[in-house]
Amino acid sequence: MAGRGIALVYGGGGLGIMGMLARSIHAAGGHVTGILPKAMDVPSVRKDSVEDEVMIAEGMHERKKAMYDRADAFIALPGGIGTLDEICEIYTWRQLGYHSKNIALLNTCGYWDPFAGMIARGTEEGFISEEVRDILIIEEDPERLLDRLESERAVLPEKLG
Repeated sequence: MAGRGIALVYGGGGLGIMGMLARSIHAAGGHVTGILPKAMDVPSVRKDSVEDEVMIAEGMHERKKAMYDRADAFIALPGGIGTLDEICEIYTWRQLGYHSKNIALLNTCGYWDPFAGMIARGTEEGFISEEVRDILIIEEDPERLLDRLESERAVLPEKLG
């Protein structure tokens, strides 16, 4: 990402896969912004963090809004409940027309296969349109995922009331 001039906006802190990604981008000269909710602004979370900029939000809703406002696109790496919450919310916002930013899943070792299967099932059952299903970029290769994020622009029909 740093080599492409892509800055990272993420949940902040030095833990997990995102902490490793932040350290890698920072080491390569890229810009890293961390946005933490006040409750997570603690030494155990901030240990080994490398952010060039840190924002402390009052709570999770403010955190997600700040991340959304600063991001040009969204990538979910394998993660836990928080990651599922964030990707589902931003995907829903895209469906509703709140934004037109690209959304992608880095499908490392097939991690997102069950989620993609659930979206496909929702399409088969008539709950999710094909257009909404197709805006979600899913790639195993990080370079191909970044290429698609930079080149693809899906247009959805206006959401009906």
